[in-house]
Amino acid sequence: MQIFKKLISEKIGIIIVLAVFLIAISFIVLNNKNLKNKSWFFDFNFPSKKISSEIEKIEKFSSEKEFKNYLQTEIDEMANHYGGGIIRMNTIKTEMLTATTDEVQTELKKETTTPERISETNVQVLGIDEPDIVKTNGKEIYFSSESFYPLTKEFIGESIQPLATNQTKIINAFPPTGLSTISNIDKTGTLLLDKNILVIFSNQEIFSYDVSDPKSPKEKWNIKLENNVFITDSRLYKNKIYLVTETWIDQFQPCQIKLLTTNKTPLEIKCIDIYHPVSQVPVDTTFVAMVLDPITGKIEKNISFVGSSDSSVIYMSENGIYITYSYSERIIKLFSGFIKENQDIFPNWINEKMKKLENYDIGSQAKLIEFYSILENYQNSLNNDERMKIENELSNRMSKYYKTHQKKFEKTGIVKIELEKFDIKATGNVPGYPLNQFALDEYQNNLRIATIIGEKGIGFMFSRGNQETANDIYVLDKDLKIQGSIENLGLTEKIYSARFIEDRGYLVTFRQTDPFYVLDLSNPKKPELKGELKIPGYSSYLHPISNDIILGIGKEAQQVKLSLFDVASPKNPKEIDKYILDEYWSDALDNHHAFLLDKKHNVFFLPGGKGGYIFSYENNKFKLVKTISQISAKRALFINDYLYIIGDDKITILNEIDWEKVNELKL
Repeated sequence: MQIFKKLISEKIGIIIVLAVFLIAISFIVLNNKNLKNKSWFFDFNFPSKKISSEIEKIEKFSSEKEFKNYLQTEIDEMANHYGGGIIRMNTIKTEMLTATTDEVQTELKKETTTPERISETNVQVLGIDEPDIVKTNGKEIYFSSESFYPLTKEFIGESIQPLATNQTKIINAFPPTGLSTISNIDKTGTLLLDKNILVIFSNQEIFSYDVSDPKSPKEKWNIKLENNVFITDSRLYKNKIYLVTETWIDQFQPCQIKLLTTNKTPLEIKCIDIYHPVSQVPVDTTFVAMVLDPITGKIEKNISFVGSSDSSVIYMSENGIYITYSYSERIIKLFSGFIKENQDIFPNWINEKMKKLENYDIGSQAKLIEFYSILENYQNSLNNDERMKIENELSNRMSKYYKTHQKKFEKTGIVKIELEKFDIKATGNVPGYPLNQFALDEYQNNLRIATIIGEKGIGFMFSRGNQETANDIYVLDKDLKIQGSIENLGLTEKIYSARFIEDRGYLVTFRQTDPFYVLDLSNPKKPELKGELKIPGYSSYLHPISNDIILGIGKEAQQVKLSLFDVASPKNPKEIDKYILDEYWSDALDNHHAFLLDKKHNVFFLPGGKGGYIFSYENNKFKLVKTISQISAKRALFINDYLYIIGDDKITILNEIDWEKVNELKL
C-alpha cells in the first residue's frame, strides 16, 4: 500500500488523473472494513471509451420505484458542479452634459406621436425575444430598476441612501418632449412584452400585467415557483412564452414534483411523465419545458426529462428548443479502459477478472468496490522492486492514457424539443461543454455546437488549471447524431466567444493571445477551419456588422477592447481596426442585451463603469462619437432617430443626427 501513498504525495501536481486513481485506491485499501459506508469517492467521474450518442433512446419512467432505482445507480456518481462570477464596482463621474440646441428643439416639435423605427432587445435569433431589464413598444419604456448606492465622493457619508427603489418603471418615451414617468409596478426582474401584456420574472415568481393603460397597470395573473424550482431561461415567440425550469431531485421522495402554482392551481409532475435516457447517465435534476399563454397565464403544454444541473444552456430556434446539460462518465469505466489498454503491465489474472467484472449484472458502484478488492490483492502480492517498477509505469501510462482519452471524460447531453408538437424530437451528446447560448446554432436542420474539453477538471479536489484544454466544433443532424467535427482548436486555451452565421462559424479562444478562427460549415460532414488570426487580448462577444465584418468586444491588458474583423477572405481574416477603451469592464462582455446596434446611423452603444459610449463604425473605422459620463448606463434603445440611454438613476435622450442632448429624466 505504500506505493500508492508515495505516488499520491509525489505525483499529484504532475499527473492529475493518476492522483485520482491512486487516492481512491489508497483510501479504499486503508479503509476496507468500512468500504460499504464510504461514498465520497464516487464524486469522481470518468468517461467510458464510447463517444457516440449513448442517450439517443429515451422513454418515460414506468413508476416511482423505477425512478428511485435509476437514481440509486446514478445520483452518487454526479460530477461536482462549478460556477463563478465576476464582481464589478462601477464608478460614476458627475460632469455636465452638452446643452440642448435650438435646432434640436425645433426638430422635436415636428415629431409625430407614432414612431417609424423602434429598436428591440439584442437577441441571438431574430424574431425570438429574450427577457431583459428594458423593453419598449415605441411609446413607453419599461425599465426594471433595483436599488443601488452611489460611489462618488459627493455621496459618501453616514446617511447614504439608495438612489433608486426596486420597481419596474413605466415611462412615457415618445415623442421625446414628453419624457416622463407614468407609473410604477412594485416588482422587479427581467421582462418580456407581448403587445399590451408585460411579464416580469421576479426570483421565484412570475407576474403578468395588462399595460394597455400605462397609467394604471393591472395584474392579470401570477405564478409562484416552489422553493427548489428555478427558472433556467425563457423566450417569447409568436405570442407564446417558452419557459424552462429545473428542479433538484429528491432521491428519497422524487415524485410527485410540485413545480409551481398559477392562479391558485398547482402544477405537479408525475414520475410516469418524466423522460430519461435508456442508457443510464448521471442525473440530479428534472427539467420541465412548458408553453405559457401570456394573456391567461395558462400552462398549455409541458414536457419533463432528467438531466444534470451543471452548465445548462438554452438555445431556441424557430423549430425547436435545445437544452444542454453536462455530466461526466463513471470512474469504473476509466479504470477498466486503462487496464484493458495496458494489459502488459498487469498479470493475466487481473485482466481475466476485469473481463468478468465487466459482464456482471450489477451496478457501477458495486463494480467499483469489486475492482478495488482486485487491486488490493494485486498490490499485496508485490515486493519492493516490483512496486518501484509499477510506480513508474503507472505514472507514465496514466498520463498518456489521460491525454489520449481526454475528450471522453466530459460530456454534454442535448435534448431537442420540437415546437409544433412540443415533444422530444431527439437526444444526443458531444464531448466537452458549451460556453453559452451562442455556442449553439441551428442551420438547415443541423445543430452546430462549440465545446470546451478539459477545462472543468476531475473531481472537487483538483485544479482545472492543471489540465490541457481543447476546443471542438461538432455538426449534428436532425437526430442529434454527429456528422462532422473540427477538433483541437486552441490547445491549452478555452473558448471565450462563438458565433455561427449561416454556413460560417467564428470562434475566439484565449490564454495569452486571441486566436480568431473562421470556420467553413457549408458541408456538415466535412466542416473546415479556413483561417486564423492571432492578436493580443480576446473577444468575449462577437456581433455581425455585415456579411464580411465582425465586431468583437473583449479585453486587452485589463481594458475593454473593440475589434473589427474583416472576414471577406475566410482564409485570411484581418483585424482592420481596434479601439482600447479606458474602462475595466462593460456589461456587454457577458450580457449581449447590453449591446445595441443601429445600422441606419452606423453606430453602436456600449455601457461602461464610467458611463455610456456611442461608437461609429462607418468606413470600417472606429470613432467615438459621443460619451455620456453623468449616467450609470445599463441599456440603450432607439425610437426613430433618438437614442435613449437608460441608467439606474436617469434616462438621457440624444439626437442621432447631431448627438446633442434633447431631454433628460431623473428616475
